[in-house]
Amino acid sequence: MVAELPLDEDGNKIVRIGHSPDPDDAFMFHAMTTGAFPTPGYNFVHELQDIETLNHRAMKQELEVSAVSIHAYPEISEHYALMNCGASMGEGYGPMVVCKNGVSEEEVRANTIAVPGLKTSAYLGLRLAWGDCQVEVVPFDEIIPRILDGTFLSGLIIHEGQLTYVEHDLDVLIDLGKWWNSSTDNWPMPLGGNVVRRDLGQQVMEDITLYTKMSIEHAIRSPDEALEFAKAWGRGIDDDTNKAFVSMYVNDRTIDYRDEGRASIRKFINDGQSLGLIRSDFDVDTIDFIGA
Repeated sequence: MVAELPLDEDGNKIVRIGHSPDPDDAFMFHAMTTGAFPTPGYNFVHELQDIETLNHRAMKQELEVSAVSIHAYPEISEHYALMNCGASMGEGYGPMVVCKNGVSEEEVRANTIAVPGLKTSAYLGLRLAWGDCQVEVVPFDEIIPRILDGTFLSGLIIHEGQLTYVEHDLDVLIDLGKWWNSSTDNWPMPLGGNVVRRDLGQQVMEDITLYTKMSIEHAIRSPDEALEFAKAWGRGIDDDTNKAFVSMYVNDRTIDYRDEGRASIRKFINDGQSLGLIRSDFDVDTIDFIGA
């Protein structure tokens, strides 16, 4: 049964898009949620929440469209399909374990590591690289401050923290993006993706995916306004850092995963299954990429 979407006063379908409050997601969705180009029949509105919250909202099928961690996708795959656009992939970079100067990897691995969520792809990457670890979930934007105040010896950082950690004189013990690249055939590390709810029906899923792709392409072609909008979600970062972070995660791969991107997602999930962190009955060969 196809779900009926509420309509706005002009008769357009209202589609809620959940994305994390970081610059790359804001950059991607800026055009389609601000009316920068026509989206006949649709009115897109965005809801901003941290990625761990979005993962859990997707498990309840609350939003029509959402950014989610690739780690969490198998748990929601019955109700959501992955779009072939909107990827956040690390090509030579990714989430990092950081600590103060002089702290050894041995010390870090013997102590609790602050992580941004157990369903994040960053956490799955950490477990793939280092095996079993003692961790505690901490909001992603509090991880660096809680390393600096001594609450934690180390932390797994995501979002703009991957650039701003240098301002705090922290050391990188492992860059999981580089680790994944070297552990595969130089494939990008899959971190996040956009999903669309299956009960909307095939045509609506394809329409929404097309408009998402158009929004990303619009922002890449005309970045100034989207970058200014994105900066509001960068927690005080300057223009150069904002631009650098967005360019890390919004690129040609964001428009189309391409073959190696899709293969990397399947391997990432498969490897997570081997650790028991992802349901074993999920068949990676059944993943459908809307718009591919």
